[in-house]
Amino acid sequence: MTNQQNVVVLDVISRGVSNVLPRSSLPVPKSFSPQDLKMLLMKRFEAENGGAKISAWVDSMRASSPTRIKSSTTASLPETDDTSSWIVHHPSALSMFEQIVAASKGKQIVMFLDYDGTLSPIVEDPDQAFMPKEMRATVRDVARYFPTAIVTGRCRDKVYSFVKLAGLYYAGSHGMDIKGPSKSCKYKKGNQGVLFQAASEFLPMIDEVYKDLVEKTKSIPGTKVENNKFCVSVHFRCVDEKSWAALAEQVRSVLNHYPKLKLTQGRKVLEIRPTIKWDKGRALEFLLESLGYANSTNVLPVYIGDDRSDEDAFKVLRERGQGFGILVSKLPKETNASYSLQEPSEVKEFLKRLVDWKKMSQRAAKCA
Repeated sequence: MTNQQNVVVLDVISRGVSNVLPRSSLPVPKSFSPQDLKMLLMKRFEAENGGAKISAWVDSMRASSPTRIKSSTTASLPETDDTSSWIVHHPSALSMFEQIVAASKGKQIVMFLDYDGTLSPIVEDPDQAFMPKEMRATVRDVARYFPTAIVTGRCRDKVYSFVKLAGLYYAGSHGMDIKGPSKSCKYKKGNQGVLFQAASEFLPMIDEVYKDLVEKTKSIPGTKVENNKFCVSVHFRCVDEKSWAALAEQVRSVLNHYPKLKLTQGRKVLEIRPTIKWDKGRALEFLLESLGYANSTNVLPVYIGDDRSDEDAFKVLRERGQGFGILVSKLPKETNASYSLQEPSEVKEFLKRLVDWKKMSQRAAKCA
């Protein structure tokens, strides 16, 4: 028996995996092939490294998104000083309103709006994230004067049921499911009723993952699993922090079976989505192209959002050197946005001012 073990161990050594486990821990029966042993070693390796991954996930869950600024120059400052310093580099879009509209001279403003935390307040139950009536009226007015899109991690149909405005573009599932206005729109230069789905082949897989996660997480109180068609969201806003590691472990155990899916994070949410190169930034570019502004210098895109996934759109605007990103946050956070607003009520105020400015500009043009 000992000789047979040595033969197997030497065979494994020749294949470059001897340093994963000590020889003394390999009680290999005669029936074990080298392939069986490799599988055993792989499982142990995954188990040992899984703990480190879970710990990293939990740390990221605590940080939420986007993360606060961390630097040696600001870490020890009082919150008020830290905030003041951050505002210098990301001033309020309300206080800088005149500069923003001045930059639009001779250009078409196109509005991109996140939903949760931007048009509606963050709530404990994601199914109750209804848009206030005043905000809906404001967004309706915005869409009358500017091409307007809702870009969200939510399922497109779900966010449409919240917004209930037909004259907008809707980009759901982080831009993987895009549809244009359901009625005639004077701004559309491209195809009528744009419809784009970047990951249709993943739909059966997403459904499987959703069902697995519902089953795996039902023992963790407060967990809410949401099927957003092209991605799955695991909300942990109502989960006790002591259970976050257990929740992350359950999510990991499911995700391990789906190498074509990846984990991303937002505000109190873990999101599983396809590994394709598509995000809110790509969705923004697709929509600009659909509107006829792919390579145009006569457009000013403005994107307002509050979450980590919105950073992909902010980054695109910075790289294009065109338009502005506006981060909705009460706290200093690392961001590619140019301006800031503190909460949805300020978003509403900014949008109202934009509509009023456009009305006055049109009146002035008629009188000229």
